[in-house]
Amino acid sequence: MKKLAALASLFLASLAPPQRAHAENWQAWRGPRGDGTSGEKNAPVKWNGKTGENIAWKTAIPGAGHASPIIWNDRIFTVSTLEDKGERVLFCLNRNDGSIRWRKTVFKAPLETIHRLNSRASSTPSTDGKLVYATFLKVDGRTVPAPNVGSPRPITPGTILVVAYDLDGKPRWKTEVGEFISAHGFNTCPVLYKDLVIINGDHDGDAYIVALERETGRERWRIERENKTRSYVTPIIREIAGRTQMVLSGSKSVASYDPSTGKRHWVMDGPTEQFVASMVYNGEFLFVTGGFPQRHILAIRPDGKGDITKTHIAWRTNRGAAYVPSPIVEGPYFLVVSDNGIASCFTAKDGNRLWMERLGGGHSASTVSAGGLVYFVSDKGVTTVVRPGAKFDVISKNELGERCSASPAISSGTIYIRGHKNLFAIRTAGK
Repeated sequence: MKKLAALASLFLASLAPPQRAHAENWQAWRGPRGDGTSGEKNAPVKWNGKTGENIAWKTAIPGAGHASPIIWNDRIFTVSTLEDKGERVLFCLNRNDGSIRWRKTVFKAPLETIHRLNSRASSTPSTDGKLVYATFLKVDGRTVPAPNVGSPRPITPGTILVVAYDLDGKPRWKTEVGEFISAHGFNTCPVLYKDLVIINGDHDGDAYIVALERETGRERWRIERENKTRSYVTPIIREIAGRTQMVLSGSKSVASYDPSTGKRHWVMDGPTEQFVASMVYNGEFLFVTGGFPQRHILAIRPDGKGDITKTHIAWRTNRGAAYVPSPIVEGPYFLVVSDNGIASCFTAKDGNRLWMERLGGGHSASTVSAGGLVYFVSDKGVTTVVRPGAKFDVISKNELGERCSASPAISSGTIYIRGHKNLFAIRTAGK
C-alpha cells in the first residue's frame, strides 16, 4: 500500500504545473534592494507588444502617470491621475491576470504645473506587505513665479501629501509633510526603513528630509537640506563601513545620513546643481550620475566623515552621464544610459570604459537587471537587452508597441512595464 501511495503521489506530481523559482517581491522604487537588480534567473529576454509574443496580459490603466508598478505576492500597485476629473488614484491589480482588484481616489484637486516630461503621478509607491504608501503633490491654490529657471513662468506650489492604505484599499492615514515648489513638478518615492517611511523633500524652497512612523504617519525626525534646490533622487540604504548609511545625491551635494535619526555622516559638494537618478553601490564604491547643468559620473569611497569633497572621489568622467535614468551595477560592471540613449559599460573598480554605444531613442526609464543581463527601456518602448562585458553584446531588442516613461519591475519570472496607456506583464510562454 505504501508503494502504491508513493507511485500515486509521483503520478499526481507529474500532472502538476512546474513551480517557478522563488519569486522576489518588487515592493518599492527599483525593487527589493532599491538599485534595479533582480535575483530571478528566468526573466524573459524576448517579446513583442504588437504581436503579443510573450505578453501574458496587458491592462489599460486609466489616466496618466509615470510611476512604476510595485508587486507584493499576488497584488500589483500603481498610481495615476485622471486629469479630466483632477483625481489622484491608487490602483491594485491582480498579478495573475491583470484585472483591477480595486481603485481608490486619494484626493481630488486642481492639477499642478509640470515639466513636459513629467506626470502628475510619477512617484512610485512602496509597500511592506501590510500597508501601501504613496505620495502626491497637493496644490495650495497659489500661483507664483517659478524660481530657479531660465525663462520666467507661473507655477503652482503645494504640499507633499503622504498616504497609507491597507492591501484591501482601506485608508489608514494621510499627512501633509511640508511645502514643495518646483518648476518641473513633483516626484518623491517613499523609502521604507525599519518602522519608518522616509520622504525626500528637496525643492526650490525650505527643503527637508522627513521620517514618519509607518503605522501612524506621525513625524519621527526632520532635517533641513541647506542648499534649497530641487532634485528628485530616491535615497538608498546600505550597511557600509560599520554604519547604516542612507545616501542620495541632490541639492548641489552628495550626502550620507543615519536613517534612524537623520544625523549626517558625510557630505560632498556638487558635483552639479540638480539630480534625478538614484545612486547605486557595488560593495566598494557608491556611484552617482547627474545632472543639471553639468553632467558627471562619480565613484565615491563611502567611509568618510564630514566634508569629503576633496578626499573620497575614486574616479570621475563627464562623458555618457545620465540625468534622469538611474544606472546599475551588474557583477564587476557599472552601466548607464544617457537621456539621449547612449549606453556605456565601465569596469566599476577603476572607471575604465569598455564600450559606449547608441541604443536609439531617448531614455527616461531606469535600468534593471536579471540573470546577468541588463535591460534598457527607451521612451519609444523599445527594450534593449545587453550582456555586460568587454564587448557590446545585444541579446535582443523588444518593442512594447507604445511609449514608456516608467521603469520596469521584475517578479515571479515576469517583467512588468507600464506604458503610457497599458500595464504589460511579459513572461516567456510555458514558464
